[in-house]
Amino acid sequence: MYKEILIATDGSELADGAVDHGFKLAHEVKARVTIVTVTVSWSVLDLAHEAQFEEMAAISAKAILDAAAQKAKVAGVVYEVVHVPDQHPAEGIIAIAEKKGCNLIVMASHGRRTLGRLLLGSQVSEVLAHTKVPVLIVR
Repeated sequence: MYKEILIATDGSELADGAVDHGFKLAHEVKARVTIVTVTVSWSVLDLAHEAQFEEMAAISAKAILDAAAQKAKVAGVVYEVVHVPDQHPAEGIIAIAEKKGCNLIVMASHGRRTLGRLLLGSQVSEVLAHTKVPVLIVR
């Protein structure tokens, strides 16, 4: 069935539910997991603060991925973490899923929208429209 599962997270409570669900599924089917968070590109207004923005985004992504990695260890799944910086979230999720040969993407139905965070919600429909990989949406 599923051998490689990508789980997208922005660290929000809703995304945590998708992370937990994805880990349970991965454990049951003995699949490997790639945990991914995507930080959006900085805007023209952020040009003057580019280095500061990138540093904040990297710190935020590390915290999100570290928390998910701890859950993965508890769930007993084989995992890796990936931070995709400076990219549109749906594009980053799809690119990593293809690069890693994932045959399932797990993501929350929507998430939060803040600096350095993964943008879900509106991204779900975009992932669904552009990926060839099956998507499991967790409410």
